[in-house]
Amino acid sequence: MNLSRYIRHYMKNPLVLGTFLLTASGVLSRIIGFFYRIFLSHTIGAEGIGIYQLIFPLLALCSSFTTAGIQTAISKFVAEVSDDKNESRRRCYLAAGLLLSLSLSFLCAFYLYTQADFLAYHVIHEYRTAPLLRILAYSLPFGAIHSCISGYYYGLKKAMIPSVSQLIEQIVRVASVYVIYRIQMQEQIPVTPAIAVWGIVCGEISSALFSAAAVHFSKLRLCDFKNALPKIGRLSVPLTGNRVVLNLFTSIEAILIPLKLKEAGLSTSAALSMFGVLTGMALPLILFPTSITNSLAVMLLPAVSEASAHGERDRIKKAVSKSITYCMLFGFACTAFFFFGGNFLGMWLFQNEMSGNFIMQLGFICPFLYLTSTLAAILNGLGRTVQTFCYNLVSICIRLLFALFAIPAFGIKGYLWGLLASQIILSVCLTFSLREYLK
Repeated sequence: MNLSRYIRHYMKNPLVLGTFLLTASGVLSRIIGFFYRIFLSHTIGAEGIGIYQLIFPLLALCSSFTTAGIQTAISKFVAEVSDDKNESRRRCYLAAGLLLSLSLSFLCAFYLYTQADFLAYHVIHEYRTAPLLRILAYSLPFGAIHSCISGYYYGLKKAMIPSVSQLIEQIVRVASVYVIYRIQMQEQIPVTPAIAVWGIVCGEISSALFSAAAVHFSKLRLCDFKNALPKIGRLSVPLTGNRVVLNLFTSIEAILIPLKLKEAGLSTSAALSMFGVLTGMALPLILFPTSITNSLAVMLLPAVSEASAHGERDRIKKAVSKSITYCMLFGFACTAFFFFGGNFLGMWLFQNEMSGNFIMQLGFICPFLYLTSTLAAILNGLGRTVQTFCYNLVSICIRLLFALFAIPAFGIKGYLWGLLASQIILSVCLTFSLREYLK
């Protein structure tokens, strides 16, 4: 009975309830996405997945430019409106953010659509991505709507709408791809990676429509944009800049890997297949447990912020020490699981021996990968976001250096060494920054 009262008490806390809902929807989405990856591996093959994965860095770059900083700004300013009766001010911030985000997303979509051939030939260096980029352009405005409205509800500490919209997006994405696949099979039309990109578009449309229906756009009356727009813009610019820089380096990394694999002696088809197996099969499996550590990070950031504001160093010390202990234990357990079960998982799930080898080797990054997300959240909670950005940038640069110089000499193993080295160095840097709380 005491346990049930304890649970009810904490579930009334919007932070705890919101984290629980986001964690639940995140786990369900990852489970659906996991089986979706298996389906894709059987329909478009390893090379098809490699081609499909090549467009994601550009999608991340476009999303960071059009929505990332704006979503955070909307959340912050909506949360600052403490008067429950002042709903019009909150909706004004949402309307201003939507106006800014949609404007940027239409510009990005236009550029992506019209310059698809240039990007495919001269940036990605794979001409078969051109039609995929044109399809992808349609998703950007809908993604902007979904992201801004999610930010609005995060600011209200109401995670139900973002959680449900996340699930709807994933379910519609998978269902639409399956329907398109069945139609093409019946019509004897060749199945290409384009079906997966149409799935992204359908998923974004559905989540945007659901979010728009939930927020009741009819209530978004004209408001004082002279105050709201500049405030949204000023806060979103540095956040967007940081995210764009990180995603730009990540995009360069993703483009370099297939190119350097070809320098190592692989054919174009073999290089894309290896890239597809690594990024579309093995890595998603390794990242699956991060749904737990990311939820921990979501809970830690506001808790540490509150403790820091009240000068409660003991609470921060406990957060740091427990994060290191539990994440390392969890990480080493996952390392053992992936090392001893990697080959079985690769063959059972993907019918691909190469994926099993990658899972075994990538398992060694788990303790450091899971630790960095929680330590970065603590550092951000202490207001040291510039340090976190610099450390992440260093980590990406290390991976880039290994991609540039180690892959041509040692093949894909050179890149896997770079992944491990970057995560170890990132963990050490974050731990060193929090050393005062380890004494």
